[in-house]
Amino acid sequence: MHNHWGGSLEINGGDSTTEDDKSRTLDWDRASISHQGYHHHLDETQQSWLLEPSAKKKKKKYVDLGCIVCSRTALKWTVGSIIIAFFVIGLPIIIAKSLPKHKPRPSLPDNYTVVLHKALLFFNAQKSGKLPKNNGIPWRGNSGLQDGSDQSDIKGGLVGGYYDAGDNTKFHFPMSFAMTMLSWSVIEYEHKYRAIGEYDHVRDLIKWGTDYLLLTFNSSATKIDKIYSQVGGSQNGSRTPDDHYCWQRPEDMNYPRKTQTANSGPDLAGEMAAAMAAASIVFRDNTAYSKKLSKGAETVFDFARDKGKRTPYCRGNPFIEPYYNSTGYFDEYMWGSAWLYLATGNNSYFSLATNPGMPKNSKAFNMIPDLSVLSWDNKLPAAMLLLTRIRVFLGPGYPYEDMLKSYHNITGLTMCSYLQRYKVFNWTRGGMIELNHGQAQPLQYVANAAFLASVFADYMNASDIPQWQCGPNFIPISVLKDFATSQMNYILGANPMNMSYVVGHGAKFPKHVHHRGASIPNDKTKYSCTGGWRWRDTRNPNPNTVTGAMVGGPDRFDNFKDVRTNYSYTEPTLAGNAGLVAALVSLTTSGGIGVDKNTIFTAVPPLYPQSPPPPPPWKP
Repeated sequence: MHNHWGGSLEINGGDSTTEDDKSRTLDWDRASISHQGYHHHLDETQQSWLLEPSAKKKKKKYVDLGCIVCSRTALKWTVGSIIIAFFVIGLPIIIAKSLPKHKPRPSLPDNYTVVLHKALLFFNAQKSGKLPKNNGIPWRGNSGLQDGSDQSDIKGGLVGGYYDAGDNTKFHFPMSFAMTMLSWSVIEYEHKYRAIGEYDHVRDLIKWGTDYLLLTFNSSATKIDKIYSQVGGSQNGSRTPDDHYCWQRPEDMNYPRKTQTANSGPDLAGEMAAAMAAASIVFRDNTAYSKKLSKGAETVFDFARDKGKRTPYCRGNPFIEPYYNSTGYFDEYMWGSAWLYLATGNNSYFSLATNPGMPKNSKAFNMIPDLSVLSWDNKLPAAMLLLTRIRVFLGPGYPYEDMLKSYHNITGLTMCSYLQRYKVFNWTRGGMIELNHGQAQPLQYVANAAFLASVFADYMNASDIPQWQCGPNFIPISVLKDFATSQMNYILGANPMNMSYVVGHGAKFPKHVHHRGASIPNDKTKYSCTGGWRWRDTRNPNPNTVTGAMVGGPDRFDNFKDVRTNYSYTEPTLAGNAGLVAALVSLTTSGGIGVDKNTIFTAVPPLYPQSPPPPPPWKP
């Protein structure tokens, strides 16, 4: 027998060979192989076959698995471990996968999200008209079903919309501003609204407002000559039954509610155009409604631009001027045209918004501190920020760049003015910026500024711009978020009064809110115009909680009086709460951080920097 190691191994099988001879020959060959070191060249299978004792004499300790030889003991342990692992690990996994799926428990919402849920409910409490069954405010019912009936040309009347504050008046100017702010917040932070389950709710609130605005003019026409500007209201000092003299729930109103008409009004029409244009972007998934809104926005903006109708909507009207007096209309021109450009992609609106005459007429570049304060009356800082957004994310270049750069610079200075170190505005000792010079109801201005600062910071972060310039200094963008956070925290209770100025939030909040519906029991008793005065004047807390309402706020000494008859402290407003909602959603981390860069440009065609036109041919 010739072996494959190169040696020769012969075992004679003749008759003359005994079993002992065979055994001795094999023993010698084993010793010879071991001695020569050949075992170092054998694989484990070959060594096992050559050296293994007879199975009859000894039970095998190894198991041949073909290409692998392992110890029998090791095999037992291995198989046993696999069986145990199956029952300990595999079986539970199989069982778990066979059970019904459950979503993982979400992380706890931050404080701003908690307040945001409540702040949106305030709009439910302010609804006028025939309410949906799921309105969410048990002490509110249908009201104002005869609104607009004094105007014979309004089919179906002016039913719907929102009451402005603690009274029962529907002021269309601040209502439009509130809808614009809500829409803007949804466009920038849709992902956050979706994450906290409020996306459908906030869209319903916006639609409730825009559906009503579409009733206030002939929205089926391409040219209009009037807009209904208000329903209800009162003249100062009036002692006849009306929205101010009477203290009644909206459901119990039984006095005449006069409709105000604006035969001119570039300010009102400009704000209405902004509201409907912004909402048309929110409802981009509803093509028919979105187009209806954008068409309505263009119709009222044409009315606003009509040279024969440029008298402020409230001038000389005793039902409007003392309450929501517009101090100018060029800010609404810039604001409305910017939103119309974003809603339609029509460059004529963009050209108007960036026309050098616009900032001149609006005094946008006069560096007056008050012009950096966003309110229902002054949209300049918001309009310039919106146009800055276009520059930052689209960079349209010539012929818009010069004006956009100027808007960007002014926006940066507006942000500088909000910082305490520059002393542009006074601050209370408790840490609130006094954007309205210590006058009544300061919180609506504070909330608006917090939103502008927060969203501007998000624009810069989305563009990888870490700082902006205030004079010779470069300030980190994080400082703006700190400002916005500090002001919102002040509103929510981090103030010397330890008072949350949002009703229903925190351990201590206003209980005597200046609000007719909240202060009168929902006990199926209809209280008369003057019969409701007992509820106005009582020192008892309101029987109904107007959850989410941000009241007017403290005075310049951080003091607050929770007195129902002192509306300066305790009355909430629609416009103020819209700013609160916008600021809260910009600051919450639920659903992530940052803005949606692209949705706002859905209707905008691609823009590329354009070269200046070539010079005319030279002539000798």
